[in-house]
Amino acid sequence: MHEMALAQGILDVALSTASQHDTLKIGRIKLLVGEMTNVEPESLRFCFKALSAGSIAENAAVEIEVTPLIGRCRQCASEFSVAGFYFVCSECQSSSVEILSGRELTIEYLEVE
Repeated sequence: MHEMALAQGILDVALSTASQHDTLKIGRIKLLVGEMTNVEPESLRFCFKALSAGSIAENAAVEIEVTPLIGRCRQCASEFSVAGFYFVCSECQSSSVEILSGRELTIEYLEVE
């Protein structure tokens, strides 16, 4: 379960950021999680809740926006959703595809008090 390690990293960044701003409580964390990361949102929330117990992030709401896996063909420049990790252009059938989104794991923002 790589969600535990990811949750620990997210918590570390959130606590570090909060301490730089004399924050008493983290109320919400908004994450962008790419489809290609294979992160299970509920598992990530569960792990974050377990790890944040006793900290200023203990009751923080974890909002997760899953970003779609989007590719662009290097042959014809067509942009398309990549379904089932099948990296083939839907227009020209080329397998030379650049990934535009779907690999992200980003803290978009923290709401603090």
